[in-house]
Amino acid sequence: MDRTERFYTIDRLLRSRQGTTLRAMMEAMEVSRATVRRDLEYMRDRLAAPILWDNESRCYRYDNDSQGEEEDRYALPGLWFNASEVHALLTMEHLLSSLQPGLLGPHIEPLRSRIRRLLDTGDHPPEEVTRRIRVLHMAARQADREVFGVISHALLRRHRLELEHLNRRSGEVTRRTVSPQRLAHYRDNWYLDSWCHLRKGLRSFAVDAIQSAELVEHPKAKHVTEAELEKVLGTGYGIFAGEDTKEAVLKFSPEAARWVAREKWHSRQHGVFGEDGSYTLTIPYADETELVMDIMRHGADVEVLAPDSLRRAVHRRLGDAASQYGD
Repeated sequence: MDRTERFYTIDRLLRSRQGTTLRAMMEAMEVSRATVRRDLEYMRDRLAAPILWDNESRCYRYDNDSQGEEEDRYALPGLWFNASEVHALLTMEHLLSSLQPGLLGPHIEPLRSRIRRLLDTGDHPPEEVTRRIRVLHMAARQADREVFGVISHALLRRHRLELEHLNRRSGEVTRRTVSPQRLAHYRDNWYLDSWCHLRKGLRSFAVDAIQSAELVEHPKAKHVTEAELEKVLGTGYGIFAGEDTKEAVLKFSPEAARWVAREKWHSRQHGVFGEDGSYTLTIPYADETELVMDIMRHGADVEVLAPDSLRRAVHRRLGDAASQYGD
């Protein structure tokens, strides 16, 4: 019986009504007294298991008094992780380490410790996991910590905000009053989904493009339902979403298809392989800005089949790029 199985066996025995003895654990797992003691010590120290020795009943058991209600009681963490779970844990650790400390300071370190304990399972210490498995965050833009703190406070307290926002396309800075609805972390950057009182509609603002943010305590922030947020901001491609969507039809070469066919561009995408190995991908989009950038990174390995407006936009951008190199 390996250590993973022993942990689950010990957990089961500890949950019995009367607890369990050292002898019972040794017999159930067919291991020595020293092995059981090491496993108990590991579960206490590394997995935060509330194991105690009950002098009265002369047995080991969980300290149920320290665990609150039934649904809050200790549960043995999963000891094996697939690719998605490892990515999620390491990404959470990264996010916690980079959050604005004034907002969640007292809570961040316990959460990070919990994540490290989850990673520290089986025979793999967390230092080895983080050294051998890397999650690279290369496209992150630095947001102002003070601005992020004000936004977070307003969001959770349901206050309006006065923002100075830079439109990176035009270079214009506008002052807007918004009702913040949620913060989204997308492609390693933060975005604020808000009701814009200037535009009378939902808008998504890159937090790093917000130059200043001030609380407006009265009136309270306008409430937008989750269904409405998803309807407007969750339907189109990428962060530049919108309610009025079109369908982009993209044809990828057989070479590019080997990668693209396994990528998720949108929750409602549809893809089909051609007889020649090419791959045609259909996705909804509202604003072509981000979609054009993603199309361009595939260069000659992709062709926009529809709509004509998107095809012209990509053609124009490719022409502008080619003109940079002269003859």
